[in-house]
Amino acid sequence: MAESMIPADGAPAGPWDPWRQVQDLQSRFDELFDGAFGALGGGGWRSPADLTETFEAYVIELDVPGLRADDLTIESSGAELRVRGGTAGRPRGGWSRGRTRRIGRFAYRISLPADADPDRITAELADGVLTIRVAKRDTAGPRRIEITTG
Repeated sequence: MAESMIPADGAPAGPWDPWRQVQDLQSRFDELFDGAFGALGGGGWRSPADLTETFEAYVIELDVPGLRADDLTIESSGAELRVRGGTAGRPRGGWSRGRTRRIGRFAYRISLPADADPDRITAELADGVLTIRVAKRDTAGPRRIEITTG
């Protein structure tokens, strides 16, 4: 079943963007792989994420509850952005009777579109959400050319 893309602000969706389709497919494959083989990889987990595009930037929001900035690494290489991090959990006494909190390492990877500027990336961690802004390259839009007479 095909899903339709819903803009964050409710505005009409723009033209078809193959990059979004590839990102969606990559995300689905990652979820499938993590679900099938996650236990083999040492207990890694996948951080829920949202990707939003504005006129000025791409904004990635990752849920990283309980993690500090020191627990996270963000790297940009070419057209790829990688976020890694994790936690060992808290030491506790007694016997564990259940656990639903995520512990261990996670990795998030995204291919940046051609108009992303890897030299202008900022990151902020607040309230358990890591927000990464990847500015778009300044593209020359239409401009008026003055005509002079000689």
